[in-house]
Amino acid sequence: MDGNVKEQIEQLRRVLNEHNYNYYVLNSPTISDKEFDVMLRKLQDLEAAHPEFYDPYSPTQRVGSDITQGFKQVVHERPMLSLGNSYSIEEVEDFLRRAQNGLGGEKSEIVGELKFDGTSISLTYEHGRLVRAVTRGDGTQGDDVTNNIVTIRSIPLQLNPGNWPDKFEVRGEVLLPWANFEQLNRERQFNEEPLFANPRNAAAGTLKLQKSSEVARRGLDAVFYFLLGESLPYPDHYRNMKAVGEWGLKVSPQMTVLHSIDEVHRFITYWDVERKKLPVATDGLVFKINDLAQQQELGFTAKSPRWAIAYKFAPERECTKLQSVSWEVGRTGVITPVANLSPVLLSGTIVKRASLHNADIIESLDIHTGDMLYVEKGGEIIPKIVGVNNKMRQSDAVPVKFVTHCPACGTPLVRIEGEAAWVCPNKYHCPPQIAGRIEHFVGRHMMDIDGIGEEMAKDLYDYGLVENIADLYDLRVEDLLMIDRLGIKSAERIVNGIKKSLEVPYEKVVFALSIPNVGETTAKILARASGSIDNLMAMKAEDLASINEVGPIIADSIIEYFADELNQEIIRRLKDAGVQFESKVSQSSNLSNKLDGKKIVISGVFAKHSRDEYKMLIEHNGGKNVGSISKNTDFVLAGENMGPAKLEKANALGIKIINEDEFLAMISD
Repeated sequence: MDGNVKEQIEQLRRVLNEHNYNYYVLNSPTISDKEFDVMLRKLQDLEAAHPEFYDPYSPTQRVGSDITQGFKQVVHERPMLSLGNSYSIEEVEDFLRRAQNGLGGEKSEIVGELKFDGTSISLTYEHGRLVRAVTRGDGTQGDDVTNNIVTIRSIPLQLNPGNWPDKFEVRGEVLLPWANFEQLNRERQFNEEPLFANPRNAAAGTLKLQKSSEVARRGLDAVFYFLLGESLPYPDHYRNMKAVGEWGLKVSPQMTVLHSIDEVHRFITYWDVERKKLPVATDGLVFKINDLAQQQELGFTAKSPRWAIAYKFAPERECTKLQSVSWEVGRTGVITPVANLSPVLLSGTIVKRASLHNADIIESLDIHTGDMLYVEKGGEIIPKIVGVNNKMRQSDAVPVKFVTHCPACGTPLVRIEGEAAWVCPNKYHCPPQIAGRIEHFVGRHMMDIDGIGEEMAKDLYDYGLVENIADLYDLRVEDLLMIDRLGIKSAERIVNGIKKSLEVPYEKVVFALSIPNVGETTAKILARASGSIDNLMAMKAEDLASINEVGPIIADSIIEYFADELNQEIIRRLKDAGVQFESKVSQSSNLSNKLDGKKIVISGVFAKHSRDEYKMLIEHNGGKNVGSISKNTDFVLAGENMGPAKLEKANALGIKIINEDEFLAMISD
C-alpha cells in the first residue's frame, strides 16, 4: 500500500513540476489553473496523510511559511563582481578592442543580452536539486535566502533531465514584473504604507522578507545569465545558457550571438526602443566574450571582468516644476541642497526629489524659485537636475541662494578649501551629524547592529542616550525602554546586536568610524596596511600618503581625525568595550612583495588559517587571488579535499601545488 502511495506522490510531483515549467518558464500552459489546483490539492492531502514521504522540494512547499527567521551570511565560492559601464557605441568598441588586444589579436564572438533591473542572486544545484540561494551582498558574501527563493515558481527545485554537472552555480536577477509592482504599490497606497520607488527596490525588499508566504504572494520572477562550475557542458557561454534553459531555469530569449561591431550597434538601436515594451524593468544591455577560454585568458580587474561590459541606455528626460529647496545635513557636516519637485514619471518611477549637490551647481544652472527643471536619471537610478527651461521662468522668480548657516543648529557654515562643499563645523553638537555618525556606525557594511536604523539613531540622540558611537556599548535594555513605542523585545534585540558587533573584523570597524574621505575600499586598504588601530594612529602623514589609493588628501583627513581628543577618547572606550581593533592576520608582520605578480588559486580546507585569511595573506604579499586554474596560474595553494577537477587540471597543465606549510614558509623567508 505504502509503495503505491509513494509512487502516486512521486508521479504527482513530477507532473506538477512539469506544469510549473510550462507555465512559468515557457509561458505555454497545457492545463487549466483549476486542473493544476486539483492535482496540487490531491498531493497536499497525500503528503499530509503520509508525512514519512515529506520532501522539502515538493511543489506543495512553494506556498511559503509564516515562520519568521533571520538570514545567515554565506561566503561566495567565487566573488560576484560588478560590470564596468559604457554609455556609447564608441565605448563598447573600445571594450572590444581592448579584449581583442588582450587575446593577442584573436577574434571572438560576442553575446548580447538584456541587463535586467532586479536584485542579483546565486543558486547552487547539487545532483540536480537546488541546495542554496545567496544574494550578491558585498560581492564576497551574501544572505542565504533559499527559503524565499523556493517560492518563485519559475525556479526549479529539481532540474529537468539533462547534461547538467553534478554541482554548479548559476547567477541571475530576481525580478518583480511591472504588473506585480504596480499591484503591490496600489495595495501599499491603500494601506497608507510607503510606496516602493521601483521594481528593483521592491524585488530586493521582497526577497529579504522574513515571511516566505508573503514573498510567494508578491509574484517574484527570475532570469539567469551566467553558469559557473568545474565541468560545464560546453566551452562557450551561449550554449551553456541554452542548456541552462533546457534544465528548467528561465534564460532570456533575447540573448543573441553577435559577430561584428555593426551587429552590436543594431542590437543596441533595436533594444533602446523595444525594451520599453517588456513586462519587466531593464536598465541596459550586457556584452560578453562568448568563448570561456578567452574569458579566462582576459581575466578580471579588482572590481569587474575584462570579458564583459554593461551598456547603459541614455536616460529619459522630463521637465517639472521646482516647488522648493530643502537643505540636508550629512554625517560629516556637508550641506546638500535638495530640489522638491512636482511629481513626474521617469523611467517607470515617480520622481519628487533630486539632489542639487552644492552651491556651484545651483549657480551654474542659474536656478530660480519656481523654475521648470529638466530631470534625468543617472544610470536610470538616481534623479539628476540637468537644466532649466528659461522660457518658462516666472517674472517674479528670484535666484536660489545657498544658506549661510546650518539649518539644524544655526552654526555659520564654512567652505572646504578647494572644494564646492559648505560644511557645518559644529560636528560634535549638530544633531543630524551625531545621528548620522551613529546610523553609519551601525550600518550593514559597518558594525551591522540589528535594530538601529535612521529613526532609531535619531531617537537615541534625542532621548540623550547616545551622544557618540562609544555610548552605544553602555546601553542597557532598561535604558532603551524610555523610548516611546519601543518594547522589551526590540530593546533586547538592539542590545544583543551591539554585543554581536564585537565580532566585526577590524577593516569594517575602520570604515564604521566615519573618518572623513575614508570609504569602504580605502578602509580595507588602511586596515591591511596598518594591522591595528594603534599602528594606524601612529602613522605619519607621509607614511599614509604612500599607501596605494590613499594619497595626501585622505592622509591629512586621517591625521586630523585621530588628533582630535574626543575621537581619541571614543577609540579608547571602544577598545575597552571589546571592539576589534586588530587584524586577525596582521598586515604589518606579513607585508612584502614576495608574491608580486603571482596568480594563485586556493582550493580545499585548511587547518592553520581560513580561506579568507589566506586570500588576505596573498594580497598582503603582492599576489593575486584567481578563481580558476589556467596556463597563467603560478601555483595552487591546496588544503585537504582539494577539488578533483582542479587537481586534474593543475596536473595536466603542470601547475605547481603547494600545501599551507610550504606557503607560510614561502612568505616568511
